[in-house]
Amino acid sequence: MDNLDMKKLMNLLSTVDKENLQKSMEIADKIMKSDNREEIINKLKKNLE
Repeated sequence: MDNLDMKKLMNLLSTVDKENLQKSMEIADKIMKSDNREEIINKLKKNLE
């Protein structure tokens, strides 16, 4: 992930309350460690639609 994406992510997370932030960080950590992160990201996008 490049710095621009990280900056966008941090800006997004800064608007989230602490409880949701903790969950978001856990999800982000799982995505970054996953072999199929594209699949996970696509599922998350579908859930947000």
